[in-house]
Amino acid sequence: MSAVYVAAGSNVEPLKNIEKAVAELARILGPLTVSPWYRNPAVGFAGDDFINLVLGFDTRLDVHETQRQLREVETLCGRPRNAPKWAARSMDLDILLYGELLLDEPQLKLPRPDLLVRPYMLGPLADIAPDLRHPSAGLTIAQLWARFDPIAHQMTAVRPAATVSRWT
Repeated sequence: MSAVYVAAGSNVEPLKNIEKAVAELARILGPLTVSPWYRNPAVGFAGDDFINLVLGFDTRLDVHETQRQLREVETLCGRPRNAPKWAARSMDLDILLYGELLLDEPQLKLPRPDLLVRPYMLGPLADIAPDLRHPSAGLTIAQLWARFDPIAHQMTAVRPAATVSRWT
């Protein structure tokens, strides 16, 4: 069994698409731990604000099958497979951590390199797994998150911070 953490984000009908994705992932993968949701500006392009969160779950699926399941949920939420990298997204699901796995493949790098530089990934992960140790940085997620300047990385809670939930 592997503990997996996935970043979820949307700036196209985000509330609807995130609810849909979380419900579908709970159906497919089982119980999920869901972080608070945060609104933040689009990064890398001009566009509507994103809503981002992190999901945690345990799985027996291998990492590639897990990624395939995530891509199917993105498609279910209306994301075309040929969408440009820096563009609006109906749903974006990215594996941040898959247990202690270190992986460097063209389509999948773990731990996800952006995790250490994207507050909308690291902050919600710190909400649900503060004591988790990053497999290559060697620090806990809480320690990594404490290094971020909160003023320079503005995120607005969409749901109260106390809303860490389990979806079954």
